[in-house]
Amino acid sequence: MTRTPPGPLPPERARLASALRELRVGTGLSLAALAAKTTFSKSSWERYLNGRTLPPREAVQELCRLAGEPEGRCLALWELAESEWSGRAAPTTPSAPTDLPAPPEADASKPAVGGRGAVLAVLASVCAIAAGGLSVALVLLAGQSGDPRPSPPPPSAPAPRCRGATCEGKSPMHMRCGAAPLTLASHRTSTGAQLELRYSDKCAAGWARMWSTRIGDRLELNRTDGGRRPHAAEITDGLAAQSYVYTPMTEALPGTTVRACFRPVTGGSRECFDARVEP
Repeated sequence: MTRTPPGPLPPERARLASALRELRVGTGLSLAALAAKTTFSKSSWERYLNGRTLPPREAVQELCRLAGEPEGRCLALWELAESEWSGRAAPTTPSAPTDLPAPPEADASKPAVGGRGAVLAVLASVCAIAAGGLSVALVLLAGQSGDPRPSPPPPSAPAPRCRGATCEGKSPMHMRCGAAPLTLASHRTSTGAQLELRYSDKCAAGWARMWSTRIGDRLELNRTDGGRRPHAAEITDGLAAQSYVYTPMTEALPGTTVRACFRPVTGGSRECFDARVEP
């Protein structure tokens, strides 16, 4: 597989690499252990996960299997990245990455507020692909719906590693709380960043995520009752700016109201929005 020179990753490949990294975190496997459980070497996985080499389709399928996640959305991302890599896709404006439940998170859906541009960007990408890309569009658009209802996790999804107070300050991906989360609220900032408040019923915890950001942007999560200290995430490099970035979690029982506040590095003021966890 041809390698690309150092530099900013094209948006489709950046989204795929981000999704694969989150899946790998969800497996709890090191690169060496990942290599031992698949047909691909440690060095190959390192290249696939940093986005410098496009992984084979089989590698994506094997990682989904190990993470206990359905492969449809990751394969849709792979199709778009492969089209971009091969030159079959026309250049498009970078759009928001597709989130996968724990991940994946991998987990994931697109915001109802301000999400039109992201949907149009994906449509532009898919329209540039041959007929096979139509199925990719359907998979991605299903994940970008503003419908707050979570999709059911696969039967083999790994069990969460924390619940309630034990999730406080921890990563939703590392703790496997990102499988089929609920989107409590969405917001698009004046600078174009996309934000969401997310919640896991199984973990009884909430977090915030951002994308379409710039280096230096910062997102803070808090509870309006003041019961916990704020948790924050910051965009530290160009790869993070092309991917989903999550705050640590806070305990969020039914009736709790959580708040996310975005602080842009330049060109805007602090913006906050709230959401209540319904019983």
